[in-house]
Amino acid sequence: MRRRTLLGGALAAPVLAGCSGGGDGADGGGGTTLSYGMWDPAQAPGMREIIAAFERRHPRISVRIALTPWASYWTTLKTSMRGGTAPDVFWMNAVNFQLYAAGGVLEPLSGHIAADATPMGRHPDSLVRLYAHHGTQYGIPKDFDTIGLWYNKALFDKAGIKYPDADWTWDDVRAAAAELTDPQRRVHGFAAEMDRQTKIYPAVCGAGGHILKDGRSGFADERSIEGLRFLTDMIDRGWSPPQSAMVESVGRVRYWSEKVAMNYDLSAMAGQMYAVPALRDHGGIAVLPKGRRRATIIHGLANVISAKSRKKEAAWKLVHFMAGREAAQIQAKAGVTISSHEGTQDAWLASMPEFDLKHFIDMQKYAVPYPSSENTAVWENLQYPLLGAAFSGKGGIESAARTLGEHMDRALKEERAS
Repeated sequence: MRRRTLLGGALAAPVLAGCSGGGDGADGGGGTTLSYGMWDPAQAPGMREIIAAFERRHPRISVRIALTPWASYWTTLKTSMRGGTAPDVFWMNAVNFQLYAAGGVLEPLSGHIAADATPMGRHPDSLVRLYAHHGTQYGIPKDFDTIGLWYNKALFDKAGIKYPDADWTWDDVRAAAAELTDPQRRVHGFAAEMDRQTKIYPAVCGAGGHILKDGRSGFADERSIEGLRFLTDMIDRGWSPPQSAMVESVGRVRYWSEKVAMNYDLSAMAGQMYAVPALRDHGGIAVLPKGRRRATIIHGLANVISAKSRKKEAAWKLVHFMAGREAAQIQAKAGVTISSHEGTQDAWLASMPEFDLKHFIDMQKYAVPYPSSENTAVWENLQYPLLGAAFSGKGGIESAARTLGEHMDRALKEERAS
């Protein structure tokens, strides 16, 4: 299979520090040392606390964090698989999950979950299903994020506009964006950039469209096009910077610098927003405004075990512990991300009391899982060249979306045939 070749045929290369090795997985002192692969340094302090709690419960198992920057994480992980030097336990996301599961490099967890009564029901079902492949569970969620509407209260106050609330619709966003845009001060009302997770996908789902359904693209669907038009219309009217300007300064940065009054963004960005004094003082959060329906995107990371690990018993103990309440509470208290374990989010909410963070948790009830297939990146990467002109104020979103649908269907067909 081509997917197995992609993962198994890479040349061996230097890999993550602290990766697994050794014949029986035992250290000289009779204990076991696991490697734990992750990419986010902001989460490292919280993960160290979780690991310390785990090691107190399992004194014969120690865990070393293998921290690799996001920019090289997946390349490094692929090359490490061939030589069996991948971390014993590592982070997985939805974009790459099915590729790795289909490639046979992840340890099946369904049997372990059943034997140890791992509390899967305490995690959002949409995320649990996101990390299952052909009926087998390969990953257990550790956190989740949803998309909300971030807005600048000071800019709204200056324009005399009421703050966004749960009654807002797309029409309200358009009206506010028009009033908030000030060409002389180079302030735009909204950032309608071509970001898949935080802009395109929530807009498409809010219009009642879809990105991927039954193995086919939904970009040619009229409701999907309606969602894309909601974004590109604001660019065409000058209420949002064009995509060409976003290359130099993305919407998130423009929001931080108070050059954009409204921006769709992740709950996971709350910590970085909180670190900006002005935003801590007058940054606001609301649920996403309603299109044809209420919708947001939900995604989250999962812990998985390498199928080539020589320490699978110990690795499972770590993954099982991280799926429980104690680990989730530690993670929530760290304030970087929302723990996916039900009933443990209060510590995250309390970590940034100035922000209305509860909106991100409340949106779970109508959140749509992040779309993925066995080779998500192939068709996702088509979006930038095919939609780029329409997101740069040149019009033509209808034909661009239909062309994207055709190319995406072709990629999905090739994926199924591989």
